[in-house]
Amino acid sequence: MNQHLVAVGKYEKPLESVRNVVQMSNAQALFKQGLRVCIKPNIVFWSRTVEFPKYGVITTSSIVNDMVHVLSEHGVDDITIVEGSVTMDPRDSSGQAAHAFESLGYNTLAKKYGVKAVNVFDRPFASVDLGEGMVLNFNSDALNCDLVIDLPVMKTHSQTGVSLGIKNLKGLIDVNSRKACHSADPEKDLHFWVARLADKMPPIFTLIDGIYTAEYGPNVDGRKHRSNLLAASTDVFSVDKVGATLLGHPPSDIPHLVHYARNHDRPIDLADVDVVGESVEALAKRHEAYFPYNQDQSLPLAWDKKGYQGIAYRKYDLSMCTYCSGVTGAIMAAIQMAWKGEPWDDVEVLSGKIMQANPDKKHTILLGKCMYQAHKNHPDIDRMHAIKGCPPKKDQIVKAFHEAGVMIDPNIIENLESLPGFLMKYYENKPEFEPGHFKIK
Repeated sequence: MNQHLVAVGKYEKPLESVRNVVQMSNAQALFKQGLRVCIKPNIVFWSRTVEFPKYGVITTSSIVNDMVHVLSEHGVDDITIVEGSVTMDPRDSSGQAAHAFESLGYNTLAKKYGVKAVNVFDRPFASVDLGEGMVLNFNSDALNCDLVIDLPVMKTHSQTGVSLGIKNLKGLIDVNSRKACHSADPEKDLHFWVARLADKMPPIFTLIDGIYTAEYGPNVDGRKHRSNLLAASTDVFSVDKVGATLLGHPPSDIPHLVHYARNHDRPIDLADVDVVGESVEALAKRHEAYFPYNQDQSLPLAWDKKGYQGIAYRKYDLSMCTYCSGVTGAIMAAIQMAWKGEPWDDVEVLSGKIMQANPDKKHTILLGKCMYQAHKNHPDIDRMHAIKGCPPKKDQIVKAFHEAGVMIDPNIIENLESLPGFLMKYYENKPEFEPGHFKIK
């Protein structure tokens, strides 16, 4: 059995800590003068409305900066940062990306090292056949480079269990491909698609950024930790297995890793991995992935315990894609604010592509274009309140809930881009959470 090297280290000193895991993983053998390198960080969400701290959500600028410096030490000077954050306003994709790159200090890297930073939605895509009739459109810059530097955040994910090296590559595909990954096909579901994202890529060096880790991820509404962990390897599957283990999840519990193991005839445990550096067992700490729901999955457990009645907001499934995910947190926050102790009038909220309407409900709110298309002629819906857009439009969200008698505050929905700043204020005065990790001087 071929053994794959994974380096695990502590983040203790800028540059030195990254250089250490690069050397322990023997990745420096890949860094040669003349290479075209693409760096893929994780900027899952960005807001121009508020400069929110990004702990456990976005790759730290410290790690990006240190990685660029290490590459430059080995004579690599053709470096492009590539990322494709989906915005709730597709027309603003370029402006939002430019704001993110400037705020995170990537433009400083351009001045110091000649690094380019590009929004994948401004660049060409190429169709890639992943087998079994599965075709996705990948960013051409990454496909045609000599080496991809994959810099995910170490976090759990409410749909895929964890979001690490393989999952981070989803940011390289176009919007239609992302929607395709959230298939309603129970056989070729999100796990099935994600497992193949790395298959046709150039060589990949993955360095998982665990300065801050997140549970109940991948976004801002989870719980963040200062963990100071780094895991690195030239084999993305091996480092993802180690990363999952560090998050307290056996790789066998992560469906897309199980698919990958089967596709590549690899063991799902760490039998083919040599870990060097720190002890995985000593550092592993359970990070929960899934917000708890009540027994019939009709309400978040916290709502159930508080006695919410007259509403069913089912646990979202794998078929709900990024646009509806982007508004769900704000909608749920608005519902919480609207609860006054009086039962609502038998309301249910459906999302994704595969949920089915309950004929016993008086009001059915259909969140998003996919759910509307699936139910627009449904015979068992009493009163339909459709939010038809993709992405869902804010005014339609408010209208639908108000028509159903759930008087959510329109300001919460209208200002959903400000929600991250509100949620992240919890970490504002905690000394272990340092905003400077998201700046480059």
